[in-house]
Amino acid sequence: MLALRFAALLGLVFWVGGLAALGAIMAPAVFDVLGATGPGGRALAGATFGEAFARFNTATYACGAVIVVSLAIRGLLGPRPSRFAFRVALATLMIAASLWSGFVLIPRIQAAQRTFATPSALPADDVRRAEFGRLHGLSSSLQLVPLVGGLALIFFELKD
Repeated sequence: MLALRFAALLGLVFWVGGLAALGAIMAPAVFDVLGATGPGGRALAGATFGEAFARFNTATYACGAVIVVSLAIRGLLGPRPSRFAFRVALATLMIAASLWSGFVLIPRIQAAQRTFATPSALPADDVRRAEFGRLHGLSSSLQLVPLVGGLALIFFELKD
């Protein structure tokens, strides 16, 4: 049981810590450094961060699988973790949010980016800029699901 709990915690820590590091450290650093390099710097920053985020998103699918499988095996072998059904539902919601982000939102954002170089270079009233802003905001907001959900699951694991 200890190995299963450790695996679940490792997956949670990687997922939650990765989201926090990407959002709070990497994104601002990449946009500050590359954005200062000239006219194409902001577009390069977006492409760089987008690629890093896509790779991270792929890793989160494995983390989600480890978390759910760990919970399922612990539930079958017993004793069941406290709030078992809630934990499984929360982990499933986290995976669904990441899958939707990775397979629906990110491709839409990339398609929008192919129609222009840099969203901020477009006029403020341009519909493409507004659509990009909406998709980017939705993508950023959606990452709160695995972030907050992961923190809750870490808390439950520590309580057991």
